[in-house]
Amino acid sequence: MSSLSKTEQVVSWICRIVAAVILAQTLLFKFTGAEESIYIFSKVGLEPWGRYVSGVAELIAVILLLTPRFAWAGALLALGVISGALVSHLTVLGSVVKDDGGLLFGLAITVFVTSAVIAFLHRRQIPVVSQLFKTQIA
Repeated sequence: MSSLSKTEQVVSWICRIVAAVILAQTLLFKFTGAEESIYIFSKVGLEPWGRYVSGVAELIAVILLLTPRFAWAGALLALGVISGALVSHLTVLGSVVKDDGGLLFGLAITVFVTSAVIAFLHRRQIPVVSQLFKTQIA
């Protein structure tokens, strides 16, 4: 993170904490088989394995997001997982799930935006992207 300015470091940490908290708070629902989670994954045809796999992926993303050296990896993983959630909302679930007023959809958008910001800020740490920067400099 040393290549980030002080402001970028602060923004990175705020985004990482926001994304990690949102992802982490859904884990209990996924792993305990809460009614809402079972409903969502049944509706998209992925119950129960989709719920378990996405829960494990989100847990890994949370750990990576909170690890400074691997924040970029956590952001990319979170973007992948949350993109699936957004596609499900836009194609099958709708923006309101079980009268939640759009809360889950809003949280998914928040995770997507914060993860995109993190990935952008840490782009020079992403192995393939960092090679592109080295090539352009040479």
